[in-house]
Amino acid sequence: MNRATPRLRALAALPFVLALAVHLLLFARWRDELPAELATHFSVGGEADGWTGPTAYVLVSTALLLGLAAGWTAFVRRRYLWAAFATAGFAGGLFVQLLRANLVADEFEVVVFSPGMDLGIALSVAVVAAGAGWALTSLVPEGLPVPGQDSAHGPAADGPRLPLASGEIARWSKDTGSRALTVLSVLALAAAPVTLLVATWPDALLGLLGLVIGVPGLALARVRVTVDRHGLTVRSALASRPRVRVPLDGVEGAGVREIDALADFGGWGYRVRAHRTGVVLRSGEALVVRRDGGREFAVTVPDARTAAALLNTLVERHGKV
Repeated sequence: MNRATPRLRALAALPFVLALAVHLLLFARWRDELPAELATHFSVGGEADGWTGPTAYVLVSTALLLGLAAGWTAFVRRRYLWAAFATAGFAGGLFVQLLRANLVADEFEVVVFSPGMDLGIALSVAVVAAGAGWALTSLVPEGLPVPGQDSAHGPAADGPRLPLASGEIARWSKDTGSRALTVLSVLALAAAPVTLLVATWPDALLGLLGLVIGVPGLALARVRVTVDRHGLTVRSALASRPRVRVPLDGVEGAGVREIDALADFGGWGYRVRAHRTGVVLRSGEALVVRRDGGREFAVTVPDARTAAALLNTLVERHGKV
């Protein structure tokens, strides 16, 4: 597994930039024909039952597209480029169809959003965009290898070691985080009070959802990874909790592995999978610890080789005590 190249990240951001540009240009062109309050929420039958001012609409739609762009730019992998294009195509197509639905003849005309036709058009745009993303994959190199990777299969029994003199004490610590997760968590927290104040029931529940997503997301957006005489500790860089600790007597070995956040753990944050857990903030280099019973714990962090070497040395020293 390789890290994303700058070209791949640029290509992942491209469809969202285009979707935002088209959306804003159409909004500016149709501004005089749009109502003072835009219909943005619809009943099951497609009739409008919720409205938003034009300024708030532009801010929210822009934030959504930029948030999606930030997420895909940070976490994209070469084989998923088509999915980034599909996401941008669907979101952009949906916003354009929403604007078209608001082009009513007069202020008394009912705004209707057709789930079948309008969502179908957005899905069609997504399919075309996905095809374009698939075609552009050939322009992207395979990726940048991470130096110092020990094995694609996990920490070996004879993993790296950090030579320490008898009685010498060493400690390794590094902060690592996800800018995209930080931005998305801050946006969710910022939107929560606004939604709770201005939205009507049951849409106000989205404000609570913002708190549920934003608080733990911000806590895990940046973590501190430490290897010392106590073992491995991973905790939030903002507070002492949440925290994960693997003591030395629970470690069988440590090594370095390339991790794909989606393929290996199904996403980002604190992840639990069969026989393995992890704090995964990005795809790439990770410290992987093999625990008693064969379970693994992984944390994505730069300079993972040094951390693994020190942890292996401390485990050996601890076993001789």
